[in-house]
Amino acid sequence: MEDLFTTQQERDSEQLERVMLLPLSELRPFKDHPFKIQNDEEMERIVESIRKVGVLSPGLARPTADGGYELVSGHRRLAACQQLELETMPVVVREMTDDEAVIAMVDANLQREHILPSEKAFAYKMKYEAMRHQGTSSQLGTKLRTDEMMAEQSGDSRNQIQRFIRLTNLIPEILAKVDEGKIAFNPAVELSYLSEEQQRELLAAMEKNQCTPSHAQAIQLKRAAQAGTLDSEAIQALMQQEKPNQQEQIKLRREDFRSFFPPHYTGEQIKRDILKGLELLKRQRERSRDAR
Repeated sequence: MEDLFTTQQERDSEQLERVMLLPLSELRPFKDHPFKIQNDEEMERIVESIRKVGVLSPGLARPTADGGYELVSGHRRLAACQQLELETMPVVVREMTDDEAVIAMVDANLQREHILPSEKAFAYKMKYEAMRHQGTSSQLGTKLRTDEMMAEQSGDSRNQIQRFIRLTNLIPEILAKVDEGKIAFNPAVELSYLSEEQQRELLAAMEKNQCTPSHAQAIQLKRAAQAGTLDSEAIQALMQQEKPNQQEQIKLRREDFRSFFPPHYTGEQIKRDILKGLELLKRQRERSRDAR
């Protein structure tokens, strides 16, 4: 009955995107959102900016069946608003399918300044599956593969996108070491071809020998796994081999120096500051020597 007494212009107007001030309680995070909210310097800048001038760039959300809203982009802005105990946040409300929402969420968050390998891996996987589900290539009348289309939209090649997606096959404990910089990207891709059981055996061997596989060792592990010869004994034997970059190592326990850094610091940030500190110490020694 309402449609009978509204004009086409009014009905079209209802379909237009609009910025709304929504209560934070009505906003829920995107399902399986792969991007983490970290208490780092970037997050501190967002909080301080919102404290001073408010949310200048609205988030993006879509309405849900129960009357609330699923946040597609703007999760850090939402977290900052919650931290500042604000009641509302400006949000663009848009009707989107599941696949459209996934693609919009990934594209918005890939613009972040710092992205962990695991975040990029799961983000690329979600977008890849959404685009294939949409049948985007056939809709555009092109012969481009889905990953080729993704490569045109990002700074990574088709091959690199597929390599990132491979990381989603790693068990969480090994993937965490990739995020922390303890395992490099290239060997991590090779390790992704190991079964979950083989990865568990590898994790135990890494902890026992206090080391991580080099790229060459990771390739050996992958080949042995594909040949069906990779068992716990083979993994232990390989990880016990001394690598050139592990000779004459000085090993420090994390708890020995963790108190000198903020709780939110990642392993890579700790490493960076330690190297800066050693460089300053070197300069002081050189000045002291020159003064004698």
